[in-house]
Amino acid sequence: IQVSSFSVEGLIIIDIFHTQLMSMVPVMFIDTLHHFPETLDNVEANRRLMLLDLTVFKPVGVEDNQEFVLKHGDLWTTDVEKFHQITKIEPLRRGLDEMKADAWITGRRRSQSKERENMPIFEHDCKKRLKVNPLAGWTKQQVWDYAKDRHLLYNPLYDQGYASIGDKPLTTPAEEGEEERSGR
Repeated sequence: IQVSSFSVEGLIIIDIFHTQLMSMVPVMFIDTLHHFPETLDNVEANRRLMLLDLTVFKPVGVEDNQEFVLKHGDLWTTDVEKFHQITKIEPLRRGLDEMKADAWITGRRRSQSKERENMPIFEHDCKKRLKVNPLAGWTKQQVWDYAKDRHLLYNPLYDQGYASIGDKPLTTPAEEGEEERSGR
């Protein structure tokens, strides 16, 4: 299973599977209910364009942002760790279990941040599933060269200064010279 936020890296992996390996790997998207509208539009556009086998998982017990705020408040300002647990970690774990994943693929790269600089290509998650980071050794330049050469339909927020795109209340454009994930 490919777990994708539909970042440019995720789109590269989808493109490689579809065009070079001719394989329809199931794709999981975690709808945190706090994405930018551009992100959701991009997910849907790529789903249609590439005829993706896409499964979406959301936080338990809520259908949209308004329900989330009524149930949990504005956790992104009061308890970011709990916010991520509810909106990302739990839906990811549930999704991997429900989709019966033996292995999953990410778009993470070593050059995105200090925390990722020693990330292996192959690792295991907490349930001993194989976790594959095929772009671990790619640079930002390699990513964008590939995306432009292949004319990938990427999120327009990249062109507005966002180097990494996450949840709207927690994402800002990166400043020149900062790590890619500094705006998250």
